[in-house]
Amino acid sequence: MAQLPNLPQQLTSTQVIVRFCLRMIILVFFATLGSIGFGKSLAALLWMSTILGAVIGVMRREPPFDKVLNHWDEMVAYAALCCLASGINQAAPF
Repeated sequence: MAQLPNLPQQLTSTQVIVRFCLRMIILVFFATLGSIGFGKSLAALLWMSTILGAVIGVMRREPPFDKVLNHWDEMVAYAALCCLASGINQAAPF
């Protein structure tokens, strides 16, 4: 049986940015399908992604302040976007 090569445990920052962008595309797509409106759906999905990023960061034992980007940095980006989406939802007159 052929053995798989040893894959690196740590991704490069470019790979993390690509992963973040792909996840954002998926989140925006699912937010458009939400029955409670795009803004509220996006805020809820971003909040769930924030929690998921923290859980994965803990499970993989990634250091929060590392030289390369990791799940903790993604978590902070999701949290910031969640706060922005929630603020825009509350400021909207409709």
